[in-house]
Amino acid sequence: MVVYWLMFLLAAGSALSLGTRTVSLTHGMQSARLNSAWVAAWLVLTLLIGYRFEVGGDWFSYLYHLEEARHQDIYSAVERGDPAYRLLNLLAVKLGWGIWGVNIVSAFLFSAGLVFFCRGLPRPWLALAVAMPYMVTVVAMGYTRQSVALGLAMLGLVALTRKANVWFVFWVLFAAAFHKSAVLLLPISALAATHNRYWTGLWVAVATLLAYVLFLQSSVDALYTNYVEAQYQSEGALVRAAMNLVPACIYLVLGRRFRMQDSEAKLWRWLSIISIALFVGVIATPATTAVDRVALYILPLQLVVFAYLPDVLGIRGGKNTDYTGLVLLYYGVVLFVWLNYATHAAAWLPYRFYPLVAWF
Repeated sequence: MVVYWLMFLLAAGSALSLGTRTVSLTHGMQSARLNSAWVAAWLVLTLLIGYRFEVGGDWFSYLYHLEEARHQDIYSAVERGDPAYRLLNLLAVKLGWGIWGVNIVSAFLFSAGLVFFCRGLPRPWLALAVAMPYMVTVVAMGYTRQSVALGLAMLGLVALTRKANVWFVFWVLFAAAFHKSAVLLLPISALAATHNRYWTGLWVAVATLLAYVLFLQSSVDALYTNYVEAQYQSEGALVRAAMNLVPACIYLVLGRRFRMQDSEAKLWRWLSIISIALFVGVIATPATTAVDRVALYILPLQLVVFAYLPDVLGIRGGKNTDYTGLVLLYYGVVLFVWLNYATHAAAWLPYRFYPLVAWF
């Protein structure tokens, strides 16, 4: 538990001490170039996530996937679905990396998406602190495949805010190779378009159809049976949907006060609307697991809204320590409640770091 709190408090302390960055409206989000502190954050996140030992509810399932790879060739691995993740397991087996090779590469990709995404926001350390309680602790340390897909999707969202739609599609397709559910993000590019909307809609529709054939078509019946007909339910799905609902409502009410380009503002407006629809979906359907998995891709909305909020409510460009502190207090409570009261939190406790376990 101490490690989770240290990660959150280090990001929180940086958020309080470093304040805000100058907002640029020229290229959408701000420059995502990394300085030494952010390279260090990337490295630390990669090591802590990648070298976790018996942490996360699906830990032993991922060991099973690795064992499966010992009896597969490239063709049989790819045809099982989520080809990039299957090939990564196959590579880890061939090179003797074990589960650590799979997890380190996965953590590297997730952390890349997270740090570049945060770095492009006006309060990047605040965004990182917001990510710690759920996106890092629960998703990255629990759902390896979908965490990689989320990280790559965040790189896609950075590209989309810079109107680089082709790169957005590339990153989302790469994400779908790790977890097929990422395909659902592709239409967002068309929704967020402010220029050449018909042309953008046409080629995004073609890309979506191609992605469906490559990643979803062969397994859509199984997904429907397993998630919808079986009515799988995720404990805490309503709470997690509500966590996306809060920033969605804030953005829809105060969106005009967020200093963004039109295309960027439109993107987060649509994601806010989708968040509300998913919240209603969790209430309306017994198959909450399906809705919950889709909602994971809306988590970046929390980072965006709360990274802007101190300057939306306070003095623009000021330190606004009071509002920053309120955001950090809220997410500190989220982390405390999850670690102490979540049904499956025991699978994350205690945090164990493999090199220390191996040495001692």
